This record gives sequence, structure tokens and C-alpha cells, in this order.
Amino acid sequence: MPDLPTHRQEHDVTIAITGATGNIGGAVARALAADGVPLRLVVRDAARAPQLPGADVAVATYADRDAARAAFDGVDVLFLVSGAEARDRLDQHRTVVAAAADAGVRHVVYTSFQGAAADATFTLGRDHFWTEQAVRDTSMAHTFLRDSFYLDFVEDLVGEDGVIRGPAGDGAMAAVARADVARVATAVLRAPDRHLDRTYDLTGPAAITLEQAAAVVSEIRGRPVRYHRETVEEAYASRQRWEPEPWLADAWVSTYTAIGDGALAKVSGDVERVTGQRPMTLRQVLEARGA
Repeated sequence: MPDLPTHRQEHDVTIAITGATGNIGGAVARALAADGVPLRLVVRDAARAPQLPGADVAVATYADRDAARAAFDGVDVLFLVSGAEARDRLDQHRTVVAAAADAGVRHVVYTSFQGAAADATFTLGRDHFWTEQAVRDTSMAHTFLRDSFYLDFVEDLVGEDGVIRGPAGDGAMAAVARADVARVATAVLRAPDRHLDRTYDLTGPAAITLEQAAAVVSEIRGRPVRYHRETVEEAYASRQRWEPEPWLADAWVSTYTAIGDGALAKVSGDVERVTGQRPMTLRQVLEARGA
């Protein structure tokens, strides 16, 4: 059964949400505000913060330890949405985690990555591992939500020519809908004490290959979409037209190699265990997204 709000939460626990202007943070903030849960929305730009009942707004970036420390003052539970991809993202994460500890935050709920490890094939998964370690190195409790790749992103992999290109071979990924990640986070924040020091793998209901994904996109959108297997060398070469920095090129290419080596093929039942609902399929995500 899904977790429900408790009397203690409604009156005694202060929850801060970062990333409230984004997809997951915004969805979580709206769901909790609808429940009447008082919130603090920590954003970079106050003008972009959603207007929600019972929510106050604090301004801070992950890289500004003093501002983050002030924003987290009096906060018990922090929903920490991972920062935007950047060369220094891990440094930013370490700074904001230290600020939360300084402010006396008791519990961090962090959006991590499936298979996060120091040597993760997906290079950005390494940032998530070391961010988890930064949280573990404090006295704060944690809940790590290890998301797979997002099903919402699959359609964005399709080029203008209707082709998904990458060195994923025949590998499969148990990609998850952003909506399901938000539902899990909301359930955790409604009853955080039930999820202390837990790690959840958040996946969709099945592992799908990029060939299967292309077929679903093609059917739902009514246009031909196919998957082309690149070599790693071809993948780096085909992305040079965007002139990415080396770290970003590595991240783009390793998105596919992580699928290819099976790092993201494991299907977990944690979405349903935490929320009481089965996770969405790619078809459902595309249909919900509309044309």
C-alpha cells in the first residue's frame, strides 16, 4: 500500500524541495502542496518558483554554500534533485550536501542513478555515486532514489531523420517515467521516517532495447523511426558537429554503452512497492505526452 501522510509530518516536519522549477521537483512540490504539506522551495530564480499554497521560497544555488545553508535553516527533510549536467556538478553536489549538514538537516532524499558506482559505465553515474558517499559521510539519514534513464527522454534520442544512433548493440534498459520517480519521491516525503537509509532502484516495468523503443515511437507517432547501431568510434565522430567538451561527449556516448553492456537492464519492483502503482510503459509515457 502507498504511504500516507502522518500527523507528525503535517505539523512537525519541515520539507525543502530543490529543483521545484523542473519536471520532477515541480511535480513533487505540487503533489505535496495539494496535500496541505508546508514546503520550502529552494530555487535559483525566485521569479520562476511555482506559486503553491503553504510554500515559501528561498534562493540559492548548489555552488553557494552560504546561501544554501541559509535556505536550509530549520529544514528537517531535504529533497535534493541532482543538478544540471556540468563539468563541476560533483563539486556543486558536495557543496550543497555540506550546506545541508551545516544547517542541521536530518534526512536527505536524493535523486541518484541506477547502478551508481565509482566505475559506472555511464560516466555521470560516477557523480551520483560520489554524491551518495558525500551524504553518507555526514550524520544525515538518506534515501537514495536510483533512477534508470527516463522513458520521457527516449523520443528525444530520435534525430531529424527518424533514426536513433548509438553504440548500444542489442542491450536493453529498464527506463522509468519521470512521473513514477516523482510519485516515489512524494510517497517518501509524505512518510520519510519509513524510508530512512534506504536505496530504491526506480525502473519501468520491463527492459527494452532501442530497436523496440524505436518501434513504439514509430507506432505511436505514426512516422518511421529506427535504431542504427554505431561503433563507439562512430558515435564520438557523429557527435562532433555539436562540438561538445570531452566530458560531455563521454557522457553522451556512455549513455549508449551503458545500455549495451547491460548495466541498466535490471528491472526493479521498487516503484510499485513504494507507491502501490505499477510503473508506466514507454507507450503510456508517449500517449500522456501527446503529439
